Amino acid sequence: MIYAERPANEKSRLKTLENLQLLNSDPEESYDNITKLASFICETPVSLITLMADEKQWFKSKVGTEITESPRDITHCSHSMLYPDELMEVPDTRIDERFSDNPFTTGTPQILFYAGMPLKAHNGTVMGTLCVLDTKPNSLNSEKREALKALAKQVENLFELRRHNLKLEKTSKELKAKNTQLKDFAGIVSHDMKMPLANMIITTDLLKAKYAKNFDEEGLEYLNYLKQSSFKLSNYITGILQHYESDSLTEANKEEFDIHDLLEEIIDLLNINYNCVINLPEENLIMKCNRIALEQIFLNLIGNSLKYNNKEEIQIDVVCTNGGRFYNFSVKDNGVGIPKDKQEEIFELFTVIEEKDRTGNRGNGIGLSTVKKLVTSLGGEITVESQVNKGTTFNFSIDRETCD
Repeated sequence: MIYAERPANEKSRLKTLENLQLLNSDPEESYDNITKLASFICETPVSLITLMADEKQWFKSKVGTEITESPRDITHCSHSMLYPDELMEVPDTRIDERFSDNPFTTGTPQILFYAGMPLKAHNGTVMGTLCVLDTKPNSLNSEKREALKALAKQVENLFELRRHNLKLEKTSKELKAKNTQLKDFAGIVSHDMKMPLANMIITTDLLKAKYAKNFDEEGLEYLNYLKQSSFKLSNYITGILQHYESDSLTEANKEEFDIHDLLEEIIDLLNINYNCVINLPEENLIMKCNRIALEQIFLNLIGNSLKYNNKEEIQIDVVCTNGGRFYNFSVKDNGVGIPKDKQEEIFELFTVIEEKDRTGNRGNGIGLSTVKKLVTSLGGEITVESQVNKGTTFNFSIDRETCD
């Protein structure tokens, strides 16, 4: 018996095999289908997809045998893989000096025929073979040989697909870790900034109350500007926190509630001091879903309908329907509207359309981005319809399956 030499690139070959994470992996239908086809086309009782490790040959897929691995040194594939671009065929192992006294030739059951096509990874290194075996001498005609080569290419395609998937999984984990770090950083910085801002607001009020007579009109305006800027920055920080904490909102427990009760609580929270009419849904729908996330969505949408409205009487209509698989909602107002060419941008983080809201403050472009993030995580979609100076309607849905 002649032992096969180790490939010159053995070290890098083994590293590539390790990176594919296929060795000792679970059976997969995509690989099993190929070995079944190889056995059928070549009319052999045994077909294998082998992976060549340092000391053993392991079978990723097998037909016609219960064996899962064998010592590398006595395998036929250790010879085949030395010729990466060629199909190696041994019509009768008993008369081939490499295999005449091989345990697979002399043992039971005898392997007297072998044909194997090396399987290459993306960098050209050989991972193993697609091979067919028979217990009697045999040979493949040209059509069967070409078919075996074509099937080997499909195995290589599966290798490449796995490599890309592993790369995507790694990138996804890295992005998730970085996003967690960013969220933690935003939370720490935001909380650390809110206390000094609160102190600035309180200090401004104290200065005005205690030393107002020492300030002229311009000085008082500066104090007011300082207070307004502190409030604006505080609201901006709150928005950032809500945006990054929206992921945890969608993980909250689902609960049963009626939509009127939810909306009435939101209206109380908004503490509306404008001339405003809010029409609740005609049907007081009893629903079961993530109440906290839905509350945050409505707070942002109704809050925007209040802020970006220049009418003497603000009109807001809220609709909620049970659409089978989805809960469907809409929030319609008679506000300032959104220009047509800006409507695709409004859900992007930090995008601000209006320079000032009803109270003269500028938005921070965080709220609608948070709304879209929440709606998407709940399996729904959100769209906008709007006309300048006539009003805006936001339509969104929530997948009931995410609520079960």
